Amino acid sequence: MKNFSKNIFIWIIISLILVALFNVFDNSSSNRTGNVIAYSDFVKRINSGEIKEVKIDEDKISGSTSDGIPFYSYIPKNTEFANELSSKGIKVISEPPESSMPGFLSVLISWFPMLLFIGVWIFFMRQMQGGAKGAMGFGKSKAKLLTEHKDKITFKDVAGIDEAKSELEEIVEFLKDPYKYERLGGKIPKGVLLVGPPGTGKTLLAKAIAGEAGVPFFTISGSDFVEMFVGVGASRVRDMFEQGKKSAPCIIFIDEIDAMGRHRGAGLGGGNDEREQTLNQLLVEMDGFGTNEGVILIAATNRPDVLDPALLRPGRFDRQVVVPNPDMIGREKILKVHMKKVPLSKDVDPRIIARGTPGFSGADLANLVNEAALLSARKGKSNVSMEEFEQSKDKVMMGSERRSMVMTEDERKLTAYHEAGHAVVAINSPASDPIHKATIIPRGRALGMVMRLPEGDRVSMPMNKLYADLRVACGGRIAEEMIFGEDKITTGASSDIRMVSDIARRMVTEWGMSEKLGFLAYDPNEQEVFLGRSFSQQKNVSDKTASVVDDEIRMIADGVYFDAKKILKKYSKQLKIVAEALLEYETLTGDEIKLLCQGKKINVSEKLKKVNNSNSETKAKKPNKKRAGIPLSAPNNTVVTNDKIND
Repeated sequence: MKNFSKNIFIWIIISLILVALFNVFDNSSSNRTGNVIAYSDFVKRINSGEIKEVKIDEDKISGSTSDGIPFYSYIPKNTEFANELSSKGIKVISEPPESSMPGFLSVLISWFPMLLFIGVWIFFMRQMQGGAKGAMGFGKSKAKLLTEHKDKITFKDVAGIDEAKSELEEIVEFLKDPYKYERLGGKIPKGVLLVGPPGTGKTLLAKAIAGEAGVPFFTISGSDFVEMFVGVGASRVRDMFEQGKKSAPCIIFIDEIDAMGRHRGAGLGGGNDEREQTLNQLLVEMDGFGTNEGVILIAATNRPDVLDPALLRPGRFDRQVVVPNPDMIGREKILKVHMKKVPLSKDVDPRIIARGTPGFSGADLANLVNEAALLSARKGKSNVSMEEFEQSKDKVMMGSERRSMVMTEDERKLTAYHEAGHAVVAINSPASDPIHKATIIPRGRALGMVMRLPEGDRVSMPMNKLYADLRVACGGRIAEEMIFGEDKITTGASSDIRMVSDIARRMVTEWGMSEKLGFLAYDPNEQEVFLGRSFSQQKNVSDKTASVVDDEIRMIADGVYFDAKKILKKYSKQLKIVAEALLEYETLTGDEIKLLCQGKKINVSEKLKKVNNSNSETKAKKPNKKRAGIPLSAPNNTVVTNDKIND
């Protein structure tokens, strides 16, 4: 907006100057209309009666003859002497008086149009070539130098990734006191690569380094090096390191380095010349003939698999710091950091929230706290209670409630039995994760779901847990078939079928969990694609082996389907009880489902109070006849069973 106002102001000034110049030159020329005659001729024509009209303006005479011909002349300063000369037949010619304008100003006005044209041309060139740098700055680095500001981030603001933080703290200490390490022959690392999933805090760590280090900190994105013209990126790399050398010791941070550091020559169509030249220049600057002492390069990426091997060798990125998703203790610390600015009620316990959010990244936890604060503000509360955190956790994991979506009674009943089928199979499968919540309220794009949470963080997945998950996924379709008949089954199990197919295939082809195929990996057929067209196909398995793979996958799917059907037939009474409770209360917690399966009753008054409060916050809308669902993505280690109706 500021640039727009500035441009408008410049154009207004230019327009006013042009109008003023036009008026000046127009006035000087508009007054000179008609034929110019000598002063003596003017006197003779007066005496002969040829002049019809005369207008005297200071030293200028203008008028017209009796024939209507316009003329003008100038009055000499000594009119008596001029009249005497004229009476003797001498022709008197009077010139216009010289301008009283100073010489410098007259020269300026005469040169002003040319100067104005040059100024406008420079203005447009600067606008077209990116502002102050102009054409000569096209290959200059776009790295920004961070300076101290009020809300700077330090290592105290980084939690949950203690190992990564300790390695980076060592680099900051080296910059502050290099002699401590150099006296034993240690050398400062030239490059540090931060690797981890999205949202784990890689950029936050870089900001903390900038806040802690007492040295210049330059930051730039990997995409800033890639341009349309070949050689520009390499020029910017050279300029960036030149800036670093002048400010050494310093730190340069490149975010999303995979934009410029991809594997060279990869892909069917060959490499990109501009990207490869940029990468080559970066490799030379990091560890070439030249020395860049005191310049530390820190980069971040969530795709280390696509980086060029030369970029990762020792001497360039000496250290690779893994920034993983935090464990339960780390999540608790992260929650405490984000809760500092939020007024909390006494019942809020970060440890309980951390236990219920396995697989959450730092960004997910920040979003969770923000959603809880927004929900509390929407209710008009003065602080955030545990109830808002639970509701925001459900929203982040399962999506927003859509109570305005009106379902027919048959659809509600079918959805209730479908979810009850998942829940009963999960309750009676010892290896299954505990149920966190079951609901038939539409959330996100699903009509209902059963969410299970592990009791602790899980790194690997045992086989009995995989089979338990497959049986739970089959429970919804089997419940529909048992209660409503085979001809009344719906498309609501599409995501369950996809989940079973995917896990069973990976068990056979990737994880070596098939007795027939053994301890081998069987990759699927791969085909190279270029510009949206398939060119060739590489077969990694024979036709006979592919047939065995399909048979094994089918055997696993049929086996878990049979086991789940056996469980539901045995506990059909539990299926009916849980389904009726879902129809009545719409949402059940895992503990309530356990009580119902044990033949006990739940707290009806408290449950109805929650249902009435939820219903009072929503407004009824017209029913939607068509509903479509897409599998809902959930954090790692969180099992969500989605049920949907497709058009």
